[in-house]
Amino acid sequence: MIKRKEFDLGLEELSQLLVDMGRHVERALSESIAALKTQDVERAKKIIAEDVDLNGMETKILDLGSRLILTQQPVAKDLRRILVAFRISNDLERMGDLSIDVAKVVVRMNGQALIKPLIDIPRMAEIVQLMINESTQAYVEENVDLAYKMAKEDDNVDQLYSQIFRELLTYVAENPQNASQAMSLLFVGRYIERIADHATNIGESIVYLVTNERPDLNN
Repeated sequence: MIKRKEFDLGLEELSQLLVDMGRHVERALSESIAALKTQDVERAKKIIAEDVDLNGMETKILDLGSRLILTQQPVAKDLRRILVAFRISNDLERMGDLSIDVAKVVVRMNGQALIKPLIDIPRMAEIVQLMINESTQAYVEENVDLAYKMAKEDDNVDQLYSQIFRELLTYVAENPQNASQAMSLLFVGRYIERIADHATNIGESIVYLVTNERPDLNN
């Protein structure tokens, strides 16, 4: 009985670490987009410097999960819960890296005036921030419905990215002198779109955790 209580407490700590990672990624993306909209290079540099914190959280999850496997020898769903936590932490770490990539674009642009108002990119980011929040919530609650909801949100992100892609290519054709910034904004859109893909990967992991079957939510 004591051993099970220790194991449950370890699982709770694992869940909290994943929630903390999700909040960190959500904030990194929000701050990166805010820095992009205002061309605030110093704000972007601060976000980049904080990336080490996220890496530390992932390491804690790997250490804790490994210790639980070695000392508690979980089986079936208990083991899946730990293995899924490893996979989710890796997805969140990649999402954090992509948020940092957005901040790095701001640094490279170095305060230059934006060639057009940013509308669809912030809209994409808002949807993705919701997906990040839902991804860890779905794990904590073992909520399959929330996992499938994220797949639909990913479709909306893909549509916005396709729209951005077409608009920026048209803009470059008409204003070739601004091609460099247009391509930078296109990269930002791509980074956000890839964060959404990682969020749906997490959704797949949630479905696997609950049902022991892995769907393909990215198609």
